[in-house]
Amino acid sequence: MEKVIIVGAGLVGSLQAINMAKKGYQVEVYERRPDMRQIKMVAGRSINLALSNRGWKAISEAGIESEIEKISIPMKGRMMHDEEGNTTFQQYGKEDEAIYSVSRGLLNQKLMSCAGEFENVTFFFNHKCLDVDLKTNGLTFLDTITDKEKIVSDGKIFATDGAFSSIRKKLMKTDRFNYQQMYLDHGYKELTIPPAEGGGFKIDKNALHIWPRGEYMMIALPNEDGSFTCTLFFPYEGVNSFESLKTEKEVSAFFNKVFPDAVAMMPNLMAEYFENPTASLVTVRCSPWNYKDQIIMMGDSSHAIVPFYGQGMNSGFEDCTVFNEIFEANNHDWSKSFRSFSNTRKKDADAISNLALQNFIEMRDLVADESFLLRKKIEKKIYSKYPEKWVPLYSQVTFSHTPYSEALANGNRQEKIMDSIMAKENIETIWDSKEVEDEILEMI
Repeated sequence: MEKVIIVGAGLVGSLQAINMAKKGYQVEVYERRPDMRQIKMVAGRSINLALSNRGWKAISEAGIESEIEKISIPMKGRMMHDEEGNTTFQQYGKEDEAIYSVSRGLLNQKLMSCAGEFENVTFFFNHKCLDVDLKTNGLTFLDTITDKEKIVSDGKIFATDGAFSSIRKKLMKTDRFNYQQMYLDHGYKELTIPPAEGGGFKIDKNALHIWPRGEYMMIALPNEDGSFTCTLFFPYEGVNSFESLKTEKEVSAFFNKVFPDAVAMMPNLMAEYFENPTASLVTVRCSPWNYKDQIIMMGDSSHAIVPFYGQGMNSGFEDCTVFNEIFEANNHDWSKSFRSFSNTRKKDADAISNLALQNFIEMRDLVADESFLLRKKIEKKIYSKYPEKWVPLYSQVTFSHTPYSEALANGNRQEKIMDSIMAKENIETIWDSKEVEDEILEMI
């Protein structure tokens, strides 16, 4: 039985292990961390994820949809919270469309468990990848329990070992390998809104809650136990920043002023703010994603993105879908499949990377802007009446399988049309008129 070696048992690695096992390959998965299935998940160390259509497709094709549905909560739109505690709801798509809140840790455990049910899948935990010999395709791992090294070879390598991939570091030393890394000036910290007394949710469970404040923001996603995982996206330095809030008094004054309705529901704010880590936000771009017919990178190892479009996991899962389609179309020819995947997928990864960076501005600022809200209202009207002619960019990205690069191009074209419409005199009073509708249709 031909062997494949997967380096990294995170979300993408575990999903791809299932896919390759179903194709009949002997799958070995190496992970530097202990077995997550044996560990109780700890809040404060990873952003809750928003599972949407692209991710669901990959999960469905792997045959594990029912398992993941059990730990997912639908969110049908954004719930904006202003500084007075007033809320405004924005529906994401059509009535039956939603994104799904899911714990990264629980999802990873489920994927590992599903992969582990295959007889031809073997996990090796506490194995740190030290090196890959590109001449022999041999991988050197350190068993951190025994402190002994071992070499693993004779298999095609899937590098799914994250934004700081050890495999990619080796490929960066090869000829004509391109690499770019960029950090935001903002970091993030996780906080918690616990369940209501007696159980249940303190705020709407079927919404992604946002406290947009211009240069920074906080979001909250629901968990099955009635709690919300909150994420504060905040500058590292400046007047309002992680650097400036050093004492409990400063944190209390800031949160009570800026997030008053949230802080009233966060009894553990002080302990969590000072105990939970502050993490960075990085974008990674590189090419090519393959090394000959020996190695292929997928997920964050090849295209880590910031979380502001909710597509990091979804794009990684879509990598699995796209690779499998290419692999089958090429009759399991490794050379053709690796090269084709690397060449065709990168433009879509670059597109969602750009969209994620752009959406940070929208989420922290524009979602509370009256002009922006009117713009979205006009788009929603045209979409509902002429769905064959106009689909909002967010819906293309989140609720369709349109390639990201095509969605971005369509979005740019539609943005120019809306810029023209929003510049019209008295647009606030005439937006619902036939005149405006006809003008949009002429420009499409």
